[in-house]
Amino acid sequence: MRFLFLVFIAVPLLEMLLLFEVAEEIGGMTTLGLVVLTAVIGVQILKQQGFSTLLRANERLESGQLPAQEIVEGMMLAGAGALLLTPGFITDTIGFILLTGPLRRPLAQRVIRAGIVQTFSSSSGRGFSYQTRSGPGGKGNVYEGEYSRPDDPRLGESPDDSDRNNN
Repeated sequence: MRFLFLVFIAVPLLEMLLLFEVAEEIGGMTTLGLVVLTAVIGVQILKQQGFSTLLRANERLESGQLPAQEIVEGMMLAGAGALLLTPGFITDTIGFILLTGPLRRPLAQRVIRAGIVQTFSSSSGRGFSYQTRSGPGGKGNVYEGEYSRPDDPRLGESPDDSDRNNN
C-alpha cells in the first residue's frame, strides 16, 4: 500500500519537474503542444491496437479457447490509454511502451506465466471453460433448455383444462 502511495506522489512530482525543464529549454507553448500531440497520437494508436486485440479475442472465443492473452493485453491497453491521457512525458513513454505490440505481448505472457492472472478449465473442477457447439453437420447453433407443456398430466391440470371441466 505504501508503494502505491509513493508512486501516486512521486510520479506527478517527477512529471512536473520534467515538464518545467523541457518548457525552460523549448518554451511553454511548445511543451504544451508536445503533450497534446502525444495524447492525440496515443489515442489513435490505442484505437487500432484495441480493435486488433478485440478481433483476436473474438477468434479465440469462436474456436472455443479462453482468450487469456487478449484479456491481459486489453487491461494493458486500458492502462496505456490512461497513461497517455495523463499529461507528462514519463507517463507517455510508459503508455507508448504498453501500446507497442511486440513489447506488450511478451509482457502479457509473463504476467500469465507468473500467475498474476490465472485461467482454469472445468476439467480440473476448479473453474470454467468456454465451448462452442454446432448442430448436426456442423451447421447452426444448439440451444439447450427445458420445455414443458401446460397440459402434461405429470404436472397437473392447466388452468384452461380446469375451466373446460367446470363448464
